[in-house]
Amino acid sequence: MSTSISPQDILNRAESLRPQLENGFRDEMVKSIYNEVEHITRRAVHTPADRKWDLDQRIDRLVTSPMLGLPIMLLLLAAVFWVTIVGANVPSKLLADGLFFIEDKAAGLFTQLGLPWWVTGFLWHGVFRGLAWVVSVMLPPMAIFFPIFTILEDLGYLPRVAFNLDWLFKRAGAHGKQSLTMAMGFGCNAAGVIATRVIDSPRERLIAILTNNFVPCNGRFPTLIMLATVFVAASFPPAVASFVAAGSVVGVVLVGVFFTLLVSWALSKTLLKGEASAFTLELPPYRRPNIARIFYTSVIDRTIFVLWRAMQTAAPAGAVIWILGNINVGGLNLAQHVANFLNPLGLLIGLDGVILLAYIIAIPANEIVVPTMMMVYMGVGMMTDLPGFTELRSLLIDGHGWTLLTAVNLMLFSLLHNPCATTIMTIYKETKSFKWAALSVIITLGLAFLVTFTTATLARAIGWVTG
Repeated sequence: MSTSISPQDILNRAESLRPQLENGFRDEMVKSIYNEVEHITRRAVHTPADRKWDLDQRIDRLVTSPMLGLPIMLLLLAAVFWVTIVGANVPSKLLADGLFFIEDKAAGLFTQLGLPWWVTGFLWHGVFRGLAWVVSVMLPPMAIFFPIFTILEDLGYLPRVAFNLDWLFKRAGAHGKQSLTMAMGFGCNAAGVIATRVIDSPRERLIAILTNNFVPCNGRFPTLIMLATVFVAASFPPAVASFVAAGSVVGVVLVGVFFTLLVSWALSKTLLKGEASAFTLELPPYRRPNIARIFYTSVIDRTIFVLWRAMQTAAPAGAVIWILGNINVGGLNLAQHVANFLNPLGLLIGLDGVILLAYIIAIPANEIVVPTMMMVYMGVGMMTDLPGFTELRSLLIDGHGWTLLTAVNLMLFSLLHNPCATTIMTIYKETKSFKWAALSVIITLGLAFLVTFTTATLARAIGWVTG
């Protein structure tokens, strides 16, 4: 007598056979389907012999080439960085001058009205100056980077980036679309976290969220550019110094990509184990960018949104900086006391206490790291602008004992350290979980201390501590 086979029996049998499938089963299945479609199409559709490749196909043969695809992508990325950094210099300076002019006039008015000095200092030299610094540093780069990014997105190039990098992320146990969220992170990591919505798999989206901070945002570029200019480019002739500085910043970006892949792989093997989702990417045709869409997406949906969140966290940071710089105990202000307390830990990882203090205060916004360091080093009571190149080099090297190890480890720490408060808030809102928001801080900060400690230990072992 034969026994009937129920649908559940079939499902159970399929589930038992699933582990025997090779890792590339889904890819092979999709490839087989597309090969069959191509075979049928070739039999049914005929094209003129003189039009073997249309324009889209000719471009794709270059930008998705195994040999040329990645170099073209890196050159394009370097060009976007160059345009953003160079183009933002003048408007950032004008915006800062305008906002600080308002600060001076308002502070003078408060003084004329007879208000206590601490009220004037707290509101204008603390809260307002913190806001002014973040706005002047963040707004111009974002106003340049996000429109360029949106143009590439609207043009149809970004899916080609995902296509080129898919094999790397697949090996790391992540999703190919994570490369798109990384690219958005160059403008702002909070925007990069929001961009992970394009990833359907919850597991792979979490991986993208937790690793987006390894992409340096525009708030960290002032620190990286300052270090590249003062320590790296200073050893080269002036004619090539700017290119060397730009190249070293791109090098830091590549280190960030390496840690993104490394941590993605580690997460996929530990906390976020799971089967990689199938990723079938159809390259859209190139199209003319829509100006109205670019304006709304880049300016309203990205720049203004991110800037508003940053301003919400920058105001209290400015207040804290002013308080620490203007309350004196035993001949030193609180900032110097805290820096001295942190100094042993800072020296252990190749930095110093002032740098660690600056990063603690700058949790709300990375843009205020450098002005906070200058404030403490120069012994003034509020955030201050960078001195000239010669004065800055003398202040850091001769005045406070910076070496090439300090510069290298500060670059690494700036790249790997915890997300800013805006990004942490965004991670919480996107994941609805304090656990994942806290884990993003633990992973990045722990890795920053581990890498800098290892670098400092090895450098001292071989005697590489000169300036």
